[in-house]
Amino acid sequence: MKIFNGVDELRAAAGTHVGASDWMTVDQSRVDTFADATEDHQWIHVDPERAKDGPFGGPIAHGFLTLSLLSHLLAQVYRIDGVKMGINYGLNKVRFTSPVPSGSKIRGRFTLAKLEPLDGGVQTTWTVVIEREGGDKPAMIAETISRHYR
Repeated sequence: MKIFNGVDELRAAAGTHVGASDWMTVDQSRVDTFADATEDHQWIHVDPERAKDGPFGGPIAHGFLTLSLLSHLLAQVYRIDGVKMGINYGLNKVRFTSPVPSGSKIRGRFTLAKLEPLDGGVQTTWTVVIEREGGDKPAMIAETISRHYR
C-alpha cells in the first residue's frame, strides 16, 4: 500500500500508476448476495445450471458487482494521512469489457490520472483497470472520482 503524507505528496503522484490491489475471488455466493441486494436475479448470474448453456459456459458476475468492489480494491492501494475524510464523488466512462465468470479472481490497477484543488481539499480522478486472472483483456475500465478534505 502506498501511503501519502498529505495532499502535497498525493499531488506529486498525479499522472502515475500508484499500484495494484490484491487478487480477490468473486465466487457464486458473492454473486447471489449481490443479486439479492439489488433484486437483479437474471439467470446468467444466479442459475448455474441454465448458465452452463449460455454464452459464457457458466454464471458471470454482474457488471455492477465488479464496479461496486472499486472502493474495497482502491483501499488496498493507497491511503492519505493528514486528511479528515474522503468521499466517493462519482464515475466517468465505465465500461464492462469482458465477463467475470463466477469463481474468477480479479484485481484493480490504479493510476492517479488527475488531481484538482477544492475548497478545503482536493478532487482525484483515478483510472482503474479491473483485471481477471488468466483473462486476455480487462473485465472493466473506469474512472472513479474521490474528494479528500483536510
